[in-house]
Amino acid sequence: MTETDEAGAAPAAAGSGRPTPHRDGGPGVADLRRIGAHPDHWYPVAVSRKVRKGRAFATAFAGERIALYRGSSGTVYALEDRCAHRQVPLSMGVVEGETLRCCYHAWAYRGDGRISQIPYLSKGDGRPPRGVRGYPVREAYGLVFVFPGDPDRADGTPLPHLPAHGSPRYATMTYSRTVHCHYSFMHENLLDMNHQFLHRGVVGRLRPELLAHRADARSVEARYLFTHTGGRRDRGASLLAAEGLGGSDSSDVMTIRTEYPYQTLDLVPENAQRPAFRLWAAYVPEDAEQRRCHTYGLLMIEKPRVPGALHLARPFIRRFTERVFAEDRMAVEAEQRAWDEQGEDRNREVFSLILDVREVLRANGVPIRPRAVACGTPGPCGGPGGAGATTGPAR
Repeated sequence: MTETDEAGAAPAAAGSGRPTPHRDGGPGVADLRRIGAHPDHWYPVAVSRKVRKGRAFATAFAGERIALYRGSSGTVYALEDRCAHRQVPLSMGVVEGETLRCCYHAWAYRGDGRISQIPYLSKGDGRPPRGVRGYPVREAYGLVFVFPGDPDRADGTPLPHLPAHGSPRYATMTYSRTVHCHYSFMHENLLDMNHQFLHRGVVGRLRPELLAHRADARSVEARYLFTHTGGRRDRGASLLAAEGLGGSDSSDVMTIRTEYPYQTLDLVPENAQRPAFRLWAAYVPEDAEQRRCHTYGLLMIEKPRVPGALHLARPFIRRFTERVFAEDRMAVEAEQRAWDEQGEDRNREVFSLILDVREVLRANGVPIRPRAVACGTPGPCGGPGGAGATTGPAR
């Protein structure tokens, strides 16, 4: 990797793998908000505890509706959320053993999407369809992951590695929220810590100093020094940073990393040996246009030495993180509305760190292509920019 300081980006060395110098929004540069999440990765699509045994659960990835269900063995399966017969969502169906039965005509499906039974089918009836798409699915870290891309690549693609999850030193809080914006706005928001003015009512006055950042073809990492310079600070912020109820004016080092398609954040207090907390986040597009994403976050908090102290602190930490997230969501959704109104990205970005992460997201994503649908209304429909045009990831 190539390292830079806050004054600007270092020149890209030949063969370094670092994103080449670019001018965001210039001629020939693709609008990042028209780039979709690459499907050849494991994406969380549900919190495990919400997919109950014997129940179906509706979710989605980039406009592809997915039905999850947990069989009697406890195994979770993921199917295309439509019956091959009349297209009724299978997420409305009934789980029987390891199969999912459509609520309409009771067609039954195995976990791989193949039809196992059509109750009324006779020898004289036509050949039934083979079934629906089945997705590779795994459970880890209290989440259900699916692989929406090429299924032949699923086994060779690792799940994210989270050593702090399940560690006796850390306890985990899980977050699951829908945000009405393109996933790239979320990556930019977390990496660019110069927006602390937005959170002044929650964290007081914070001075972030970019110590260094580095980038390569698939990742961008930034290290900040955070100093609290005054103002009222939410009690949950102090507890999360392991500063106790009274708080302190100590400085913290925060390391944030986008490793496509996930993002992590570690905060190490002054003189500490390990992170006080570690955050892992994934932003999963829900709709075909990828203007809405579901944020899954795992906040892994170091356990204090006093037994039971973290249990008492949890409500304060939860309140603090929810307040910060609400302010961030307000900002990124406003960015999305501006893009929608203008029909293009008119950002005038000057921060080299954000220019780098945009390049990583462009290079590793896939174009969102127009997809024609029947609109049933007069005027243009289904063509580029038409009223009936929708989009989906190119395959």
